[in-house]
Amino acid sequence: MGFIARLKEDLDAARSHDPAARGSFENFFAYSGLHAIWIHRLTHRLWQNPGLRFPARLVSQLGRFLTGIEIHPGATIGRRFFIDHGMGVVIGETAEIGEDVMIYHGVTLGGRSLAKVKRHPTIEDRVTIGAGAKILGPITIGRDSAVGANAVVVKDAPPESIVTGVPAKWRHRDAQRETKPAVDPAEYEIEYHL
Repeated sequence: MGFIARLKEDLDAARSHDPAARGSFENFFAYSGLHAIWIHRLTHRLWQNPGLRFPARLVSQLGRFLTGIEIHPGATIGRRFFIDHGMGVVIGETAEIGEDVMIYHGVTLGGRSLAKVKRHPTIEDRVTIGAGAKILGPITIGRDSAVGANAVVVKDAPPESIVTGVPAKWRHRDAQRETKPAVDPAEYEIEYHL
């Protein structure tokens, strides 16, 4: 996939994940989550060459300064990854993120060991991670799962799970269950009499 096509795909991902995303022109200049991903792609490419790891770390730190999002150059990130709001996100060196993953601000994909092994989580395709969630250690969050806000996850979760709590527990996501809105906007229509 070419550079322009990948850029367009990122902008489309922002629009599909965020109802506040009004247009590609604005998103290109104003979305720190997109900027962080673009900077990461550069640093990850540098990181692949052992002789360029120092420049990769320097550019990564510049990206952190500009966006408030810290992504280690060694992290592996799939296509259409979207970070909404961004600030405070930390993604560790050995983290692996699949395609169509979305995370919110304050998420940490961190380690629990100082050993030089895989020590950060694997996030499979189409996972959503709520604001402030901490996913720690070389665990796997299965595809099509959702992690609740502020959850602290230290164990694997199978595909199609809902993961919540401290420490987090998982349950199967019931895709067939009908979901009803907690509030029906039609019941709250306001009539104005001037």
